[in-house]
Amino acid sequence: MMVDIDRLQKQSGIIGTSEKIQQVLKMIAQVAPVDISVLITGDSGTGKEVMAKAIHKAGRRAHQQMVIVNCGAIPEGIIESELFGHKKGSFTGAADDRKGYFEEAHKGTIFLDEIGETPLETQVKLLRVLETGEFMRVGEAKTRYADVRIIAATNNDLDELVKKGHFRPDLYYRLKTVMLNVPALRNRVEDISPMVERFALEFTRSNDILYRGFMPDAVRLLKQYDWPGNVRELKNFVERILVLEKGERITAEMVQRELSDAFAPLTEKNIHLPVAVDQTSDRAEIDIILRQLFLLRQDTELIRNLIVGKAVDNTGIISNMPLVHDAELGTAITEKSMEITEEGHSLIRDDAIGDMQLKDLERDAITRTLRFFNNNRRKTARSLGMSERTLYRKIEEYELEPKIKRRRV
Repeated sequence: MMVDIDRLQKQSGIIGTSEKIQQVLKMIAQVAPVDISVLITGDSGTGKEVMAKAIHKAGRRAHQQMVIVNCGAIPEGIIESELFGHKKGSFTGAADDRKGYFEEAHKGTIFLDEIGETPLETQVKLLRVLETGEFMRVGEAKTRYADVRIIAATNNDLDELVKKGHFRPDLYYRLKTVMLNVPALRNRVEDISPMVERFALEFTRSNDILYRGFMPDAVRLLKQYDWPGNVRELKNFVERILVLEKGERITAEMVQRELSDAFAPLTEKNIHLPVAVDQTSDRAEIDIILRQLFLLRQDTELIRNLIVGKAVDNTGIISNMPLVHDAELGTAITEKSMEITEEGHSLIRDDAIGDMQLKDLERDAITRTLRFFNNNRRKTARSLGMSERTLYRKIEEYELEPKIKRRRV
């Protein structure tokens, strides 16, 4: 049975034209007609369940039931009862005989999501079902049979779990007969535009919201974000911004504002996440150089203070606790001794950069960093590697404006 890829994509709802997603569709078209177990891997939120449903719909069991089980959401004490069923009275609360998920999925497909979270004791019974189709209900000695196709998924590295003894190698090798890896959204950014349109249209239609679309520069900004939560995160973001900006055409400024508000913890941990800037690449490089020069000066001052007998506490404030005395060094260290010079000139010579002095560089670095963080002095100090007290002193010393508003992109 040949599977048409275009039809498969329309029926399954898999969005994208990127090379990576086309490879996934080709793999699904190959394995779907064959009654074989499939292991789907990929980061959380990439759409592994969507891929599993596509395999089921394109297979021979499409007209039978597909049972979806999240193994990570079932407590360890009852997972065997949920999967294989139980006999009345087998444990407290077992008031009646009960079918498990495998019996419910008989003749159909069972999708075991987050299979890496399954207890080792349960993995033995899963392996038996995979190999023979046989299982027993909890509290029962009778062997039962289930004719099911098993599709499993995980965002864990099962190979690593096997090495650590947390996952049975025989079950792993049995599952990985066919492996399907779903790419992360950051690796197929060309699919973001059609995804945004699909999510927006579905959400606005079902909620009777006027939809005017996303501006091209707004979509370009979305492509610059890393999307650690993948497709799930993008879908939630689209729905949220459509609610907050109801009836408006989504602009880059709206996206910028929502990304900054929603993912502030991420940007605090990594200030190098892609952001929209209103500068040329040359100007951006100059800003980086200014910041590095400023940090270089700080390191130079720190070394000098340590040598002359001053210490720095964990707040970045220099104290007068002696570490190394001038007498111990055998020579006095003058104020000028730590200057960076080259043949009588400053390392960064005036004739190379004009009249800008090191203080000007420092002032410019502080000004730009304050502007970047919207005058948030805590983030500015952390970015520049200084204490807040030092930053306040520098702001007062250079007579910087108390409010430096960040320009909207």
